[in-house]
Parts: sequence; structure tokens; C-alpha cells
Amino acid sequence: MQIKKYTLSDCHEARGLIVVIDVLRAFSTAACAFARGAKEIWPVSTVEEALALRENHPGAYVMGEVGGVPPEGFDFGNSPLALADLDLSGRTMIQRTGAGTQGLVLSQGGERVLAASFACAASTAEIIRRSAPEQVSFVVTGVFPDRDGDEDEACADYIAALISDPAASAEPYLQRVVDSSAGQLFSGEETEAHSPADLAWCCVANRYPLIMEARRESGRLKVQAKWL
Repeated sequence: MQIKKYTLSDCHEARGLIVVIDVLRAFSTAACAFARGAKEIWPVSTVEEALALRENHPGAYVMGEVGGVPPEGFDFGNSPLALADLDLSGRTMIQRTGAGTQGLVLSQGGERVLAASFACAASTAEIIRRSAPEQVSFVVTGVFPDRDGDEDEACADYIAALISDPAASAEPYLQRVVDSSAGQLFSGEETEAHSPADLAWCCVANRYPLIMEARRESGRLKVQAKWL
């Protein structure tokens, strides 16, 4: 099994089984939404697309961020804790973020595409182990000129370790999340964009025995959960 890593700048070239990773916070929030009963998540690139989809699909919720803050008109921001006590049974969620959903939209050259965070790392590794693809492409979405993206690369490295050893400890990888440039932003004072409570939530490994798979159906990119 060959493992390669990509960022948002080159993930359109990713092939094989693609795992798009966003720990802080898109795919931690997505995993929480599925755990609260969401039926599906539609990832999009722009705020305008997200709001237009909700307009045409009554009952859908829009969640996400621009610069870490929920845009005007969104139902929820990009925080798993905002969803943790809600009943989302049967709901369609529309998600727009600056990293994770961009990675999903751009990474469509693979045989299979998964979204992942630490919340579902072990299940993601288990599916990869079962399917034994020739290539696994990790898309580390958090790399920007001012951010090292190591919170997402740490998750990729943890999933890779779990493929070889299901008992691999998450602790050294979770420490990298805290130490990453994004993690340091979340470790500081509480702001609308950055919450230490979100960081703590996102740094718990393997909360949910699920995978999140993205497929294009009837022209629409949809993410659905499969519980293992």
C-alpha cells in the first residue's frame, strides 16, 4: 500500500482511496452531526452556494465558517459543541468551510473519497485495511501560508499507524494537534473564531465507530455516514 500526502493546492491530483482530513474543525463537526442523527452532509465551496441550497431544500441546515466565524444567515458555525446536544435526526446539513469542504470538492479523482478527523480515525483506518487499496492519498487541508497544518498531518499519520497497528496510541499525534499553529490559536483566549473547548473536543480520538464517505449523486456531492 502506497501512501501519499497532498494539500489543497494539489489534491486534484490525488488518486486511489482519498482521505480528506480537517481536524479543526470541519470533519470533527461533521462526525458530531452524524452522531446526532443527520442524514447527509452536502459540502460546498461558497457561502452563496450554501444559502441557495438551503433556500431550495426547506428543512436543511447550513453550518460552517469564513475566517472561523459563521457567515450571516448560517444556522450553525463550525463547532462540534454547537451540535452536541441537538436532535438532527433525518436532517440534511449543508457545510461550507475554508479548508475541509474545499478539500472534498477538489479531491474527486479517486476511486473512493472519505472525510476524516480524530473523531473517526480508527474506523477510517479499519475501512482502509479491509479494502487494501494500492494507494491511499491523505489530503491535509489545514496548510496555509500562515499555518503548518500539522493538526491534519498528525491525523493522517495516526490513521496510517492504525492501519499497521490497530493498538497504536493516539497520544503523540493528539499532542501535535495542540502544538500545531492552528492548535495554538485554539489554546488561547476564547473568541468567536477559536474556542479551547472545541480544541479539547477535537482532541479525543475515536469517539464514533463510523466513516464518512463522499459520493456524487445526481450532480450533488454528498457525504453519508456508515457505522461499523
